[in-house]
Amino acid sequence: MSAPLLELKDLRIAFPGPDGGWVEALRGIDLTLEAGDVLGIVGESGSGKSITMMAFLQLLPRGARISGSAKFRGEELIGMAPSRIRQIRGKAIGCIFQDPLSAFNPVIPLGDQVAEAILLHDGAVSRRDALKEAERLFEMVSIPQAGRRIRQYPHEFSGGMRQRAMIAMALANRPDLVIADEPTTALDVTVQAQILDLLGDLRRELGIGLVMITHDLGVVAGIADEIAVMYGGRVVERGPTDPIFYETAHPYTAGLLGAVPTLDGTGALRQIEGTPPSIFDRPPGCSFHPRCDRAKPICASDDPALRDCGSTECACHFPLVRTLAEVAG
Repeated sequence: MSAPLLELKDLRIAFPGPDGGWVEALRGIDLTLEAGDVLGIVGESGSGKSITMMAFLQLLPRGARISGSAKFRGEELIGMAPSRIRQIRGKAIGCIFQDPLSAFNPVIPLGDQVAEAILLHDGAVSRRDALKEAERLFEMVSIPQAGRRIRQYPHEFSGGMRQRAMIAMALANRPDLVIADEPTTALDVTVQAQILDLLGDLRRELGIGLVMITHDLGVVAGIADEIAVMYGGRVVERGPTDPIFYETAHPYTAGLLGAVPTLDGTGALRQIEGTPPSIFDRPPGCSFHPRCDRAKPICASDDPALRDCGSTECACHFPLVRTLAEVAG
């Protein structure tokens, strides 16, 4: 059998703390993505979603300590030489960053920036041909009048059009994997739907693997094959998309779902009381227990491991569904 497109095992990241020690930002992440599939990574700000993906691309701040394994098509990325990782970033792995306005250079036309990504990884192509390819990519992501728009600057594009240009850049070198970090943030719901439809169409047409990072479970509902819910620097629930929604096991996942409006407008939106923990002041035991209405004394002292919780895996002492062992017993 061929190796998974992306495989993370016990991935951990620590930063220097204010007292001279180390503070863990990621605490043992295990995730797998097969070629052509979509993995949704969901959680509130500060849960560790973005830093998980930035870790193996060697885009972490200086001073960070990383351990564990992150393999791309069977090749270990952790500890890889900078010259080799630069060959992979932008070529085999494309990135769609959160804010395209700040990700693009404001004083260079967008077409030139996309062409630069092509020229960087293909020394045989001319600048003229790279610009033609940038125009084709703009057309592929439904940017109208692509021949004219490649000569424009980021501030001349709307938020939705800038996001499309960022997607075009991510696809410039026909990557096998695309990491989309909050690709619909700050966009209105109509444009959000257009971007999600575009990503879904490109995934099917090009056969790319896609990691969708978001705080909104509704964003990944119609596009992800599997979902990993993160909280406090670790995965607290993971499984196929339908069971995550309809056989929810972890109280935190249930809280996120309760904050998603329904199409018919019935039912009050529920909020999760409190705020996510800081990595500098993480509570003992289960990180979610101060905000959980199912918490018991063991939750404040014992951090549960991921285990079988019916149709998903969850890290909870008192999941919302009974495990297979509990049913059998």
